[in-house]
Amino acid sequence: MNIGKVQQAAVLLFARQGFAATGIRELGTAAGINSATIYHYTGSKEELLVQVMRSCLEEMIASGAAALRISAEPTIQLAALVSSHIGFTATNPLTARVAEYEMRALSPENQAAMQKLRDDYESLFAQVVERGIRVGDFSADDATMARLALMEMGTGVAHWYRPDGRLTLTEVQRNFVSMACKILSADSAMLSGIDFMRPPVHLASEPPGVPLATAR
Repeated sequence: MNIGKVQQAAVLLFARQGFAATGIRELGTAAGINSATIYHYTGSKEELLVQVMRSCLEEMIASGAAALRISAEPTIQLAALVSSHIGFTATNPLTARVAEYEMRALSPENQAAMQKLRDDYESLFAQVVERGIRVGDFSADDATMARLALMEMGTGVAHWYRPDGRLTLTEVQRNFVSMACKILSADSAMLSGIDFMRPPVHLASEPPGVPLATAR
């Protein structure tokens, strides 16, 4: 059985109508298999959601950590991390939205595990922002508010970005990097000639070519 196909069906339905409103038989129909097979290979519906969320968050952490290794300079790290966040979210919009909004559907134990992964990812942003302020490369009245602003504006890309839209993904990434530098009063001239962007990973759980209008 193609687990990726099951995850794609789950992501599409969870994004469109929510986890609670999606039945296991509905998942089976969307994936082209019977519900018994889904139970056999993926466990419960919640376990399927956890699989999707875990792979999403772990890849975000891996991509973010790789972005920070590009340079020791906070401004370059900021650019690499922001562009990584934007690229990942734009490439995997439905999976990112499920990971963002369906945490509430999890049992306390699973919710704690997924929240730990989310906190680990957010800590990458906190690390860059706090270090940049400490060494004098950034300026912010409130480091936590600045970090939240950077992350929230990046997460919102899942709601509106289209590959066939007015701007290419690279242009969107560079625009967001520019805004991030302005939020933190960073010297964007440091980025001149620096290749801080890497191709984003496309998750196996992301449904191919699905218009965002089909999701909530």
